[in-house]
Amino acid sequence: MESMFKTVQRKNDGPLSERVAQQISSLIKEQNIGVGDKLPNEFELAESLNVGRGTIREAVKLLVARNCLEIRRGKGTYVTQELGKIEDPLGFDYVKDKLRLAKDLYEIRVQIEPWIAAMAAERIQEEEKEELLNRCAAVEETISAGADHGASDVAFHQYIAKCTHNDVLPEIIPIITYGVDLFTRIREKEPIENTLQYHRVITEAICANDPEAARQGMLDHLKSNLWCINRLETMDLQPDTGNR
Repeated sequence: MESMFKTVQRKNDGPLSERVAQQISSLIKEQNIGVGDKLPNEFELAESLNVGRGTIREAVKLLVARNCLEIRRGKGTYVTQELGKIEDPLGFDYVKDKLRLAKDLYEIRVQIEPWIAAMAAERIQEEEKEELLNRCAAVEETISAGADHGASDVAFHQYIAKCTHNDVLPEIIPIITYGVDLFTRIREKEPIENTLQYHRVITEAICANDPEAARQGMLDHLKSNLWCINRLETMDLQPDTGNR
């Protein structure tokens, strides 16, 4: 692997550690180094790139922060399982007014997710229908158990996006659903039952290859979420994460 590296030219713009990080990142992409693969050790990288070991350490830190690499103590440096994906890429955790954030994200979701549901109904493969039903059932089971259903809910919406066979959409869904994960503080029976009802309607419409019913079901689901947001606002609450 050492021969795959090229000496970093110091005359280029930008910090040397950043250029080394870019070279390592390029190597991962160009050589199709897979997730979980181990990189050469610090000494080998420094020698191959003709830079100091301190620069290698700084470059690796940059790539760790970008979730490209992970350091396993006593074992070495490896390519991460979720290559390049970082949690909360838009910094929503630092937005204080979560209700305002939820409303802003609702405006995005109501434009995008009904369209995604309709596309999924058009493009879903027969072998994917059972998994979609399983994802829907997982949300129902989690809610019935009285547990936090946030993760299973995201997985449900994400799988709908996957059924569009557009590689971008499944990566967008967890971002736009983030701020609407805000309702478990209100546990009235009606909103929870609505979640179960709308998920089932959406799932059945997609599995029936009915784009219009899928689009309308998702739109109704999102409008129900907006009702929850408005209720929280009326009660002057800033909720924790929960129902999508």
